[in-house]
Amino acid sequence: MLRFYPEEKMAKSRLTKVAESIGGAIGKADRTAHKVAKAGVLAKKELEALSKEVDSLKKRLQKTTKRLRNALS
Repeated sequence: MLRFYPEEKMAKSRLTKVAESIGGAIGKADRTAHKVAKAGVLAKKELEALSKEVDSLKKRLQKTTKRLRNALS
């Protein structure tokens, strides 16, 4: 069995260096994709909340319009 001492370590091959670079790029892309997905989910929830609020305001406007018409007639 070969044993390497710190001063006798072999240099990394070009293939290993390239593989590390590719792995780093993939990791970075994966993190970015997760951030985008998380932001998308948050935006969807906010959109649903706004939609509910708009529906509520529509109902209030309809009721107010109806009351106003009855008051004016």
